[in-house]
Amino acid sequence: MKGRQQEGDGTAGMPLVNLNAAGLDIGAAEIWACVPADRDVEPVRRFGTVTPDLQAMAEWLVGCGIDTVAMESTGVYWIPAYEILEERGLRLYLVNARHIKNVPGRKSDVQDCQWIQRLHSCGLLNASFRPDSDICALRAYLRHRANLIENRAVHIQHMQKALLQMNLQLTQVLSDITGTTGMAILRAVVAGERNPLKLAALRNDRCAKPQADIARALTGNYRPEHLFALKQALALYDAYTQHIRECDAEIERQFSLIRPRHDDNLPPLHNSDKNNTHSKNGPSYDARTLLYRLLGVDLVAITGLNASTVQTLISEIGTDMTRWPTVKHFCSWLQLAPRNDISGGKVLRSRTLQGHNRAAQALRLAAQSLTRSPSALGAYLRHMRARCGPKKAIVATAHKLARILYTMLKNRQPFHDIGADEYEHRLRQRRVATLQKTAAKLGFTLQPIQVSE
Repeated sequence: MKGRQQEGDGTAGMPLVNLNAAGLDIGAAEIWACVPADRDVEPVRRFGTVTPDLQAMAEWLVGCGIDTVAMESTGVYWIPAYEILEERGLRLYLVNARHIKNVPGRKSDVQDCQWIQRLHSCGLLNASFRPDSDICALRAYLRHRANLIENRAVHIQHMQKALLQMNLQLTQVLSDITGTTGMAILRAVVAGERNPLKLAALRNDRCAKPQADIARALTGNYRPEHLFALKQALALYDAYTQHIRECDAEIERQFSLIRPRHDDNLPPLHNSDKNNTHSKNGPSYDARTLLYRLLGVDLVAITGLNASTVQTLISEIGTDMTRWPTVKHFCSWLQLAPRNDISGGKVLRSRTLQGHNRAAQALRLAAQSLTRSPSALGAYLRHMRARCGPKKAIVATAHKLARILYTMLKNRQPFHDIGADEYEHRLRQRRVATLQKTAAKLGFTLQPIQVSE
């Protein structure tokens, strides 16, 4: 197989950093692999994507003396090859496709794998972050659970549509039709009950609306086609609920398989209002205790975070913060820190890049929930919102949450909230100090005055 002409690819004359490097171009039906030209008579080979072919490719790479392999993160096609090569002890580089854009010219799979191998040999590729295998398994479970919740929400909408078509205004008297009162009424309707007074009698004592209002809302036109749609939507809702319970059991089992990064005897968790939160989408197991035992620090104590958010964050970033040299690297990876484009010593633009980082999305949602919080983080969000608008304030608060998260995980330092009043007091002190320095540079002094209330 004829290799790429390297005179014009921009890498000619560059020293080789990874001498035993290979490159893979992965597709749905075939994989093209390239090794250094002196390792085999045919340094570029084509392999299939079935398991025997992947194992044959791993044998060939090991036989050629390869110890590091670079590949594109193309959809989910790379996962089987990555896992098989990882089992063989190879050091793998999962690379963003934007970082290995080919030079101008004719494009083919053969040229792509050769180009990847050349860049990797010169040390020009950076591996994308991928947590340890046990964390990856936990991440797969949690992402699947999130998909189940999204699919279940669709059938809640189907139930609401069927009720409205029968003019059963249940959504006007109940804030959530999947609550205790709503589910009891829906199951009774599907079972054949039509009397609005009997249906309203299923009202839970904690329901805000009186029984008479619920009875008026349940006087409707029960048509068979809409009842059939309601019955199937309710059955699908129950099926997804059962699947979520089974998924929770697997997640709890996976937590028990992950080895903690500490061997200390941890003090018991402090009682908190967060221990008493009830959510239909929340985990059915004691996620906070499991996370505390795994991490050695209580991340749920951070204002704005709950057990569901924390387990999502851990499944995306792992437990080893040494993968990022500093907290700035961590926030940059999350794309919560502005990227400065500099040319000629001048900052041309400073902006936060758009991305689909799931951990960053979770932190943004947590920051958005702090709008009315009496905590220091809530005061910070309100201060930034008044200063630069709601969108930038949410990103800035998510950035602060990321710094707190990194510090707690790396140093096992517990979270302490100083409160909104103390934050405002410290903010005022910083402003006064800044004004004093500015006045001193201009040759003035500041004198406090008595403000009448």
